[in-house]
Amino acid sequence: MTRNTAIAKATEYFETGRFQSDLSHLVSYRSESQNPAQEARSEARRYLTEAMKPRLEAMGFVCDIIENPDPKGGPLLLGERAEGSDLPTILTYGHGDTVLGQEGMWRDGLHPWEITEDGDRLYGRGTADNKSQHLINIAALESVLATRGSLGFNTRIVLEMSEEVGSVGLPEVFRTHKDRLVADVLIASDGPRLQQDVPTMFMGSRGGTTFDLLIETHEGAHHSGNWGGLLADPAIILAHALACITDVRGEIKVPEWRPDSLTDTVRAALRDLPVAGGDGPAVDPNWGEESLTPAERAFGWNSFSVLAMVSGVPEAPVNAISGWARATCQLRYVVGTDPAEVVPALRRHLDSHGFDRVQIRPHDRGFFAATRLDPDHPWARFISASIRETSGNLHVLPNLAGSLPNDSFTDILGLPTIWIPHSYRGCSQHAPNEHVLKPLCRDALRVMAGVFWDIGEKTPPGR
Repeated sequence: MTRNTAIAKATEYFETGRFQSDLSHLVSYRSESQNPAQEARSEARRYLTEAMKPRLEAMGFVCDIIENPDPKGGPLLLGERAEGSDLPTILTYGHGDTVLGQEGMWRDGLHPWEITEDGDRLYGRGTADNKSQHLINIAALESVLATRGSLGFNTRIVLEMSEEVGSVGLPEVFRTHKDRLVADVLIASDGPRLQQDVPTMFMGSRGGTTFDLLIETHEGAHHSGNWGGLLADPAIILAHALACITDVRGEIKVPEWRPDSLTDTVRAALRDLPVAGGDGPAVDPNWGEESLTPAERAFGWNSFSVLAMVSGVPEAPVNAISGWARATCQLRYVVGTDPAEVVPALRRHLDSHGFDRVQIRPHDRGFFAATRLDPDHPWARFISASIRETSGNLHVLPNLAGSLPNDSFTDILGLPTIWIPHSYRGCSQHAPNEHVLKPLCRDALRVMAGVFWDIGEKTPPGR
């Protein structure tokens, strides 16, 4: 039995329709972690106990369902398949929870909790984020196990049901059960490829902080004819406050928000990556830090965004000056930005520009912290070589532009982290019409079967 045999088994799993059937079953669980209803909580538990635990136990895993220490979070599954104390240990991860299904907002003929096939697309909530991704990795492990009779390494797995609400409880579970999660490396999957036909590997993610900027100038709303020119307009003041945070092309002006971690090594890793073109809207060449390439702006730099703005009653405006204005804002930041200093730095910046009346109200739900692994790390080199052997090409990112709970793996468990995403940027995750691409899923099964085969067959990096 050979590497090619394991890859062929993974390919057969897709081509016989079993992958699509298994994914359809997983999508049928209405595992909305953003839904506080008891039915959603029950679905989260059923996903682990009915869909995941039996399959893993059939592979030789010993699994436990762990209660979440945070009442806002769902349960977690911890599993282990041990083959020998002298063998490397791989930790893998996935999340079975989804954002809200958004029933009634999908296009005609599509339903969030049913798989609908349309050409090369499989539609359904959780298809891209994250049910297909951990299904692919589990099936790839099964293909290697069926080929070799063993994996050639120890495997530990974490499946959580709260990622879409900030992975609440995950850090506490990791601290409590740290001895059960000792490993040499994390190999997991989430997020999109840069291009759908080329595998991507990233080793961290940007962090994020969300907050409201609020200004209240007077009680109630007052007639704009009688009071125009006499009452301060909060929307205008807030617009000017926002304008001092970046310039007209979005270049950040808060000094502490400008990172110093865009090293030559990171620049080299990002050089020539195809950020523009492909899936999604066209990249605006005149937006963001002018001296940086599009790849450096997305993966090596910080970005400030206004997610929403409101003053008065937009759906029914009246001739009155509102007494308040609010903008919901977000900073996505890379390693080298102190998350504890994000809001204090903004406070100082606003005050220095005369906007001391503008309040900053951080959101209660925190974001994951920024993480990054050197692209030259031995595990990164090992996995990238394996993927290239299977696919011939690979895009390597020091970190994802989005955010994931990678900081729990790096900061608590002390692991090097390798993420191999199995979706693409046009997948509509978190929106109606979420879907995965069948050719991409087939390719991902082959890539992961090759990765897991090589870890058991070759000599991976030392512990």
